[in-house]
Amino acid sequence: MTGDRVTAAILIIGDEILSGRTQDTNTQTLARFLGVRGIEVIEVRIVPDETDRIAEAVNTLRAKADYLFTTGGIGPTHDDITADAVAEAFGTPLPENPEAVALLLGRYPGVELNAARRRMARIPEGASLIANPVSIAPGFQIGNVFVLAGVPAIMTGMLDDVAPRLRGGQPVVSRTVRVSGVGEGDIAQPLAAAARTHRDLSLGSYPFFDPAAGRYGSNLVVRGRDAAQVEAVVEELIRALGEAGVTGITRPE
Repeated sequence: MTGDRVTAAILIIGDEILSGRTQDTNTQTLARFLGVRGIEVIEVRIVPDETDRIAEAVNTLRAKADYLFTTGGIGPTHDDITADAVAEAFGTPLPENPEAVALLLGRYPGVELNAARRRMARIPEGASLIANPVSIAPGFQIGNVFVLAGVPAIMTGMLDDVAPRLRGGQPVVSRTVRVSGVGEGDIAQPLAAAARTHRDLSLGSYPFFDPAAGRYGSNLVVRGRDAAQVEAVVEELIRALGEAGVTGITRPE
């Protein structure tokens, strides 16, 4: 962390994501949730349901970023092993948590908590619970690691309890210059020159094709934490594009 920069990593867990059977939407949800709080996502990984692989990724990513968010693998089935892997990563026992047991008993009144359901009450020693307003079974926080459900609706619901625990940073300002009717080869040199001059900003080109209009082009995105600097670089980039003979430029709104 440097100055007002606060960082996060995301670890998506599950064979079903890697196989393509299930689409990952949690990364987008988390990135947006973090972005509005000025927390920059610096890395995203997807790992299979393998304890050693999960534990290794947890230890690597929690050392790289201020926060690590994991999604998936905290349900009642045999392949829900995220709690085991996180406990292994932290070198801590994985007992049944009395508070988690009480929550599950309330969720299933009059129903015995069988071995499968009791798996969801196993929380690494020293962790605090993350409330689950959708299906009750909690996530947990240990150190700078937030362990969340994989089901998107449940994961999203857990974020209400996560938000107050985070220290935000200075939000990133983003502006987009849309250039139509030219290819990336036409805008590459002015964009590269601006990027070299302003290394503290992020400048990128994202090509598009508009089938309705039959036109192609690029969205040139300038991102940074100093709004005035971002606006100045946008103007500088527009001038440079014009001087290079590029037309079809749309200024940011």
